[in-house]
Amino acid sequence: MTHRVTLSVKCPHCGHIFIDNSYQINGKPAIKVDVKTPRELGTLWLCPIYDCFNHESSIEIREKEVVEVFCPHCSHTLVRDILCKVCNAPMIGFNLTAGGKVNICSRKGCHNHYLVFEDVNVALRLFQEKYENL
Repeated sequence: MTHRVTLSVKCPHCGHIFIDNSYQINGKPAIKVDVKTPRELGTLWLCPIYDCFNHESSIEIREKEVVEVFCPHCSHTLVRDILCKVCNAPMIGFNLTAGGKVNICSRKGCHNHYLVFEDVNVALRLFQEKYENL
């Protein structure tokens, strides 16, 4: 049996949570951010399940295209000064509401992503709480 972890993320600048309860992907409220391609601006909804790459957008994002992502609340960029170790595109960073960070590649089609926890004990406690009774 595969267990999937749903992430709750927030802006590293203003602290607003990115969950959009009015828009669902895979039966879960999506992560909503603003997105910019070389051609236009729009909205991007990401699946909140870790290791799921399903997403929807109000604009066309071409395969292998690098996008910029912004907070829909404060408009700060979420692009980090970290490059993807797979394709060399900038990484997009979100703060986890439970503490820590998740980074995803800004290139459509690249599935590089990873979690960084500020306190491993918090991460282990959350994992235990979620899965100890399964």
